[in-house]
Amino acid sequence: MSRVLLESAPVTVGNIFCIGRNYAAHAAELGNAVEPEPLVFLKPTSAIALENQPVTLPAFSHEVHHEGELVVLIGKGGTDISEAEALAHVAGYGVGLDLTARDVQADAKARGLPWTKAKGFRGAACVSAFVSAMQVRSPQALHFSLSVNGQVRQQGDTSLMLFPVARIISTLSSVYGLSEGDLIFTGTPEGVAALAPGDTVEMVLEQWVTARWQVAA
Repeated sequence: MSRVLLESAPVTVGNIFCIGRNYAAHAAELGNAVEPEPLVFLKPTSAIALENQPVTLPAFSHEVHHEGELVVLIGKGGTDISEAEALAHVAGYGVGLDLTARDVQADAKARGLPWTKAKGFRGAACVSAFVSAMQVRSPQALHFSLSVNGQVRQQGDTSLMLFPVARIISTLSSVYGLSEGDLIFTGTPEGVAALAPGDTVEMVLEQWVTARWQVAA
């Protein structure tokens, strides 16, 4: 059973939804088309690595990329949630790493196969602690950053999301249904790059969250 922390209180994780291609510049850097609706994929809860837990790169990949993202923690589930009511279902906001075995993903895409192995390996869903949603004025007015060994590689501005958080929540609730404890990785900005053994990754969400992960040597 996987748990995350909301203001130091443990919350059991339900589903892990991830949104792809939600920043135009990131879609462009990988040569991907922008989709007309949120592109959704899933990660297993066994992929979760909390902050300060070591991350082991999978032996089956030679190119694991970091993808830093705003992560939403659902506090109240539901179906067919309207965009107007969507943010009332959020318990907290944090940051996370959608680690991606890019070589494995590229091979799967070329052969028309699912991406699960590339996205769902152990440690592929690194998650910070969460700040209460009550402290965040708007999820579309946030900045976050990702640094590797002290060098900034990604900077996220949530106002640039192609699909804002409320739209994502509404869509997920209508298609899949949402439950308390679900996590939503909301997409990554440009600047993704490979990690190496021994790297230290740090993510910062304004004044609320700072999280670090060490890649095992």
